[in-house]
Amino acid sequence: MRVLVTGGAGFIGSAVVRHLVNDKRFDVLSIDKLTYAGTLTSMVSVNDNPLYRFENADVCDKTAITQAMSDFRPDRIMHLAAESHVDRSITGAKDFVETNVLGTFNMLECARAYWQSLDSRAKETFRFLHISTDEVYGSLGKEGLFTESTPYDPSSPYSATKAASDHLAKAWERTYGLPVVISNCSNNYGPFHFPEKLIPLMIINAMEGKSLPVYGSGSNIRDWLFVEDHAKALDLIAERGRVGETYNVGGRNEQRNIDVVNRICTLMDEFRPEHGPHSRLIKCVEDRPGHDARYAIDATKLEQELCWKAVENFDTGIEKTVKWYLENEWWWSPLRQRYKGERLGLLPSGAAA
Repeated sequence: MRVLVTGGAGFIGSAVVRHLVNDKRFDVLSIDKLTYAGTLTSMVSVNDNPLYRFENADVCDKTAITQAMSDFRPDRIMHLAAESHVDRSITGAKDFVETNVLGTFNMLECARAYWQSLDSRAKETFRFLHISTDEVYGSLGKEGLFTESTPYDPSSPYSATKAASDHLAKAWERTYGLPVVISNCSNNYGPFHFPEKLIPLMIINAMEGKSLPVYGSGSNIRDWLFVEDHAKALDLIAERGRVGETYNVGGRNEQRNIDVVNRICTLMDEFRPEHGPHSRLIKCVEDRPGHDARYAIDATKLEQELCWKAVENFDTGIEKTVKWYLENEWWWSPLRQRYKGERLGLLPSGAAA
């Protein structure tokens, strides 16, 4: 099996590549632009594996992507490349439109041309998996879950661009017959996560004795999914998912943000007691504009149709994650030079919230 993975040096993409190469023994071409959040050090376990190759390219570059497909001849494409941090989308939406919308358009067009060049058998087995987010559905109230039929209602520039890319992917299947499958996932966490996101930021700040900033009251709820569980789900969806269908991937691990941070503090008190109690570092800060109250995924379709189930619950996954960051400073320390933990996503003074 030959799989082309875009965004393969990112957080989820690198987990997918490691799974496909190390566990499935697939031949993988990873394509990544290597923006601030992409790092090849996440690929240390596959760097010397002859099944793995890397190409530094932009998904918006038609010539580069066309050539990569022509040379590699993939059986599947797993499109993960995206700008993904909501805070950065608030102050820099243009990059999100270019990568998430125009980049997806280019990937679909290049894939369509490549697919049309295949013989009938290869055409029938080819798949394009477009990986998206539950944030396209907007915000939930205190009850209910996102399903595959939940109407789209994005709140941030990030989620709006991902919603647009989902619609493009669906249209390319319906209009051109390109065999597209879509997945929408809940919040991921785990090893090799760039330290601007909540969980790695809290762990590293706690290690350094820095403030642990929590937006608003910390009552916003997310459904947490361990990244290695997600990688296995994506492989399964690409292999067995029905063309034209959407599959929601969630960990069934709803947690308030403040509870996530307190759990990290408790683990840090256990593993690094000399710096505790770490809860003293928690500081509530001005909330993020357009901050959705609650996300929660109903993964029943994926669980029943494709027999997937998350291995990690939040307690086991967060403990593994904290231990990994404590033991792998070699990986995250250089990234702190790119992002030192400063607040992102604030509106300019006087702007409407």
